[in-house]
Amino acid sequence: MGQESPQAAPQPGGPARTGQAHAHVLAFLIIVIISTSFPLGEHITHGLDPAVMMCIRFVLAALLMAPIVAWREGLALPTARSFLRYLALGAPIAFFFWCMFEALRYTSGLNESAIFTIVPGLSALFGAVLVGERLGLHRLAALGLGMIGALWVIFRGDPARLFDLDVNIGDGIFLAGCFGYAIYSSLIKVLHRGEPILVQSFWTMATAGLWLLAASNVKLWRTDWGEVETVVLGGIVYLAVLPTLVTFFLTQYTTLRLGPTRVQAYGYALPAIVLLLDLAIGKPAPPLMTVPGLAIVLLASFVVQRGAIREFRP
Repeated sequence: MGQESPQAAPQPGGPARTGQAHAHVLAFLIIVIISTSFPLGEHITHGLDPAVMMCIRFVLAALLMAPIVAWREGLALPTARSFLRYLALGAPIAFFFWCMFEALRYTSGLNESAIFTIVPGLSALFGAVLVGERLGLHRLAALGLGMIGALWVIFRGDPARLFDLDVNIGDGIFLAGCFGYAIYSSLIKVLHRGEPILVQSFWTMATAGLWLLAASNVKLWRTDWGEVETVVLGGIVYLAVLPTLVTFFLTQYTTLRLGPTRVQAYGYALPAIVLLLDLAIGKPAPPLMTVPGLAIVLLASFVVQRGAIREFRP
């Protein structure tokens, strides 16, 4: 065999940089898609019991994902031990999404999107405890900024409300769900046994549907489907396809090119996007005192991106 000719060093603006630019656009698109879940959820959450709604969402998403998994990786029933692992992974996901839609009955999508910005920081903390990940100064700084910004939005920049813990029950429910989602991020690594990530994700989605089926209990069977509004059913289909399936594949693509931390950093833009969506659909603007909180949350995104660039080299 002849000696391979040396490859030219990648030039600025070449394919690698172009690929990263595309990945950044897609990472932002992921957050835009996810952001639509909040105003949509706020609009349809009263149309069905949250457990029933999320059960349908995850079962439908799993059914749509099954042929893709079968085509790419093959699809076989897991062993009993593997099924227990998937059940453990599905539980915090089911809990998070139930909390999200139950909380939307009492709070706003803007409040939830602000609270959600603490998830990357919480995930880093759980990762440090469960799998020994290094936190890094930028993650600690982003955690602090994210929490300050979220609290600012929730309490409208009023210290008196903060000290009196003047918070509605919906914010408390969703905060509990965020802890579940943060734990899930670490459990993925703890419970992974070498199977393709697509297979693990499919069974996690399917078992989350089982948990939600158990939570919905008799409510699923007692639902008068003829009385359910078309917009509610259409909303569930949308949630199953775009914020569930499409963002899963986009996250896989962008994470390989940017690294998980930089992809997660775009999540800090979530409250600002939700605010713009709310204004676009005619909802009144929030109190002016929430704006500094949104700005602090956006600052956390730049902190994470700057630190992650030094950590990740694709």
